[in-house]
Amino acid sequence: MSKPKLLVVEDDEGLAMQYKWGFPAWRVVLASDRATAEAAARREKPHVVLLDLGLPPDPEGVSEGFATLAALRQLSPTMPIVVSSGQDQRANMLRAVALGAYDFCPKPADLGVLRIVLDRALRLRMLEEENQRLAAAPRASPIQGILTADERMLAICRQIERLASVAVPVLLLGESGTGKEALARALHHMGPRADKPFIAINAAAIPETLLEAELFGHEKGAFTGAIRQVIGKFEQANGGTLFLDEIGDLPLALQAKLLRFLEERTIERLGGRTPISVDVRLVSATNQPLEQRAAEGLFRPDLLYRLNAVTVRIPPLRDRGQDVLLLARAFLARDAREFGRRLRGFDPSAEAALLAYPWPGNVRELQNRVRRAVLMSEGPFVSALDLELEAPAEAAKDEAAETGFDLRLARLRAERETIQKALAHAGGSLTQAARLLGISRPTLYALLETHGIAVPKAETPATDPLGAA
Repeated sequence: MSKPKLLVVEDDEGLAMQYKWGFPAWRVVLASDRATAEAAARREKPHVVLLDLGLPPDPEGVSEGFATLAALRQLSPTMPIVVSSGQDQRANMLRAVALGAYDFCPKPADLGVLRIVLDRALRLRMLEEENQRLAAAPRASPIQGILTADERMLAICRQIERLASVAVPVLLLGESGTGKEALARALHHMGPRADKPFIAINAAAIPETLLEAELFGHEKGAFTGAIRQVIGKFEQANGGTLFLDEIGDLPLALQAKLLRFLEERTIERLGGRTPISVDVRLVSATNQPLEQRAAEGLFRPDLLYRLNAVTVRIPPLRDRGQDVLLLARAFLARDAREFGRRLRGFDPSAEAALLAYPWPGNVRELQNRVRRAVLMSEGPFVSALDLELEAPAEAAKDEAAETGFDLRLARLRAERETIQKALAHAGGSLTQAARLLGISRPTLYALLETHGIAVPKAETPATDPLGAA
């Protein structure tokens, strides 16, 4: 590709020119203050920024430099910013990293070291962009609308593929929000009825007094207010598929009419006397135990036997392992693109909360929580707070005991725990832990010292999550 762009924000003209000629692998863009830096960032869209903290009108201080850092982070949260300063190095280093800087290089800076730091920042940027593209790209799946890496769900997808070509009734069993309608649509669209109507109706959402007319239609004068003939969902779906959701809530009287359809393939409109032949594939779904309802006299056993010629049991989201994160990242990428939000992903607290939460509303609840978080998040990463989820109970209990309601202490504890988790995930490798945290090894060393965390005695190789499939 063409040379990557490096925005150098430096008010020392001599040093700026040294940078310009000292990085031949980059296309260097120069700026000398906050206004020109923001304009250059908007115009050039640089891959990486090298920022001096001592900028006019405060060249001897750092206030304008940190203001510029905040402005550039707001413009492009995914753009790595390497901060360089010769003033109060330790305090400024910690503050810069806390504000989102990729790394900190003290002045006077060695050009060789800077080249390495900038190259690493560029590779991080490219990896993050590639991860975002992969998350946003449609994945190869046998069923449109189903995203999964869980073996049981993949087996269900293959089962749906095989069932699509045959017209037997299919009963989908699963909790609310697990994707029953998506599977029903797949049965329709992957089969020979794909060019015919797909009609969906929720039996639990329609009052019992109106449900019969909604399903089977009615003749003119069948009841008060029936001023014309109306065809029902069965006739609307003629030649195609009728998806009857929450069939467990179907009244017993309508269960008898549904059984007649399954046995004779005919229906009668409300108030009518003439049987009407309809060619409809019936796919039904419920989150209720139909066998138990049949034993209690609330569901006809003979109808159950006709409906469950093939039963597909859909596991809840909480039993699908890493599908929670897989789906959450896909929803995040889609919603961020839709709403124009520049988000880099979920922070560790969010990922831990996503995995710990039981998801009673399953995929539908996950989708709604991620969308709300995309709209409400104020930083480049979505947190557990943005998702309105709590950290795992043990961690929350420990934090409450140690920090109480002191916000500063809570932030320090969260930073320390994140570092410890990264070290554990990296198997003690400082290089891998720094990469997971998005910082350099020197910065990690400084943070270890700040939090009193012992440096691991031996570094062992660890799996690289950025390279995982």
